[in-house]
Amino acid sequence: METPDRKQAELVARQEAAHLTAQGVRAVALTWVDNAGITRVKVVPTARLAAAARRGVGMSPVFDVYLVDDSSTTSTHIGGPDGDLRLFPDLDRLTPLAAQPGLAWAPVDRYEQGGAPYPACQRQFARRMTERAAAHGLRLRMGFETEWTVARTDGAELRYPTEGPAYGMTRVVDLSDYLVEVCDALAAQQLEVLQIHPEYSPGQFEVSVAADGPVGAADTAVLVRETVRAVSVRHGMTALFAPVIEAGSVGNGAHLHLSLWEGEHNLCRGGDGPYGMTKLGESFLAGVLEELPALLALGAPSVASYLRLAPSRWAGAFQCWGPENREAALRFIPGAPDDPEGANAEVKCFDAAANPYLVTGGVIAAGLAGIDAGLSLPAPVSGDPALVGGADRLPDSLTGALEHFERSALLREALGDPLFDAVAAVRRAEAELFAGAAPQAIADATRGRY
Repeated sequence: METPDRKQAELVARQEAAHLTAQGVRAVALTWVDNAGITRVKVVPTARLAAAARRGVGMSPVFDVYLVDDSSTTSTHIGGPDGDLRLFPDLDRLTPLAAQPGLAWAPVDRYEQGGAPYPACQRQFARRMTERAAAHGLRLRMGFETEWTVARTDGAELRYPTEGPAYGMTRVVDLSDYLVEVCDALAAQQLEVLQIHPEYSPGQFEVSVAADGPVGAADTAVLVRETVRAVSVRHGMTALFAPVIEAGSVGNGAHLHLSLWEGEHNLCRGGDGPYGMTKLGESFLAGVLEELPALLALGAPSVASYLRLAPSRWAGAFQCWGPENREAALRFIPGAPDDPEGANAEVKCFDAAANPYLVTGGVIAAGLAGIDAGLSLPAPVSGDPALVGGADRLPDSLTGALEHFERSALLREALGDPLFDAVAAVRRAEAELFAGAAPQAIADATRGRY
């Protein structure tokens, strides 16, 4: 369907294509993330960008029921070989890729052939929830931490390029050229790096970038990951983002930071609630905390996620909150008194197998439900809940999280039946795919997929 908006998009795309061509960019990668958490792509020559903006690029809806191993399942509304969608690039996020010369990138929204929004488009779900918050007079600032393990692979054997200690400067010295290039590539793509540092497990690092709106934060999570991946390849290494690389070790998270705003007022501070929260801020976080067992099906969506989500590993395995408590699933960060943007909350139980658009949208839906219900936070937990008690364990398997998800009327209403049922079908099929598999076999099968 042609509309004036599409015509305007075509004009903008022609201008952008001319700029890209002048920079030597010859093709544009158009990406979306499926329900298994894998970034899928169609690539168009730069000369075809205007056509893509006007009429979209075709792609089967069956990818919404693909699994991590590229097999597929089916759901009530989606599955099988029939049908086609149109992918429309968001030109506001069009970005030349610093670590992949000759390529640019843009995320897409997916539409039906007749022009209607595709009801299972995860990016549009995140946008709908952002608009729902705006209808409450609220806006969210969000950002994902990206953790990854860098390795050199020789067949099935992993070799880590640094033997330095956890969080140690030795790792930075060993891989300084690599880490500087990661920073340079992100900065060249107009992403503000807040910090980059070694993490706990062998070869593990983390980078954090500045917060954005919910859709922008999810877009950025994709761009950061693919940038890290590309820089790693240039250095003869592989970047692994899976929840676990080696069973029994500390895995890779994708923690979500969020703050709730009313106008220019950060509702995570300046109030009479716990640690300075306003009542709206507290109710939002209480809604997220209450819904976490079901949200795990979005934020910890892989069988491998539950190899990571273990007590006493700072993974957030217990349904509790606490100020600066890195063992709580919801860590509250009061922030410095002179930093109005510093107060925020961190959801620690999520990982990079997740579709970030599902995560941001699902968290907003849960938080707004908490506001509507006037929820209050329970007492905070201090210390490791595995040792001091005071909190329930979150589901310890994908099957357990799926049971909570399928009972969640809140998430079904927010996602809509087609997307909700497709997510549930993928989770159920992946649980069956790895039923009875040994932990290391699960890690081996998933570590290079995300």
